[in-house]
Amino acid sequence: EVQLQASGGGLVQAGGSLRLSCAASGFTRDDYAIGWFRQAPGKEREGVLCISGGDDTTYYKNSMKDRFTISRDSGKNAVYLQMYRLKPEDTAVYYCAARFGAGYGCTWYEDEYDYWGQGTLVTVSS
Repeated sequence: EVQLQASGGGLVQAGGSLRLSCAASGFTRDDYAIGWFRQAPGKEREGVLCISGGDDTTYYKNSMKDRFTISRDSGKNAVYLQMYRLKPEDTAVYYCAARFGAGYGCTWYEDEYDYWGQGTLVTVSS
């Protein structure tokens, strides 16, 4: 069974750091893009970062460049979102999604992802 599981969320003080994990299971292909999205209370879900399949090219929103990074482990069965200098406005449910289509490239269109994790809650206190 194909599934993604996002984990690592929790409560952290502003200025702190947190690492989220996206674990993939049941995948028979090694190359796929993983995108991280988040949805803050009362706001639309937005893309955060994405790492492409194959060459591990990363994409990010400009506001995330110096605070958030994304990487794969050596076995490509997990992708990590490392967050630094967290702010209260980073509070959101964070989702990971996998994409196999279109050369397993990154996209900010949610409908173009094939599988989604359940999300993990990050709460940043002031």
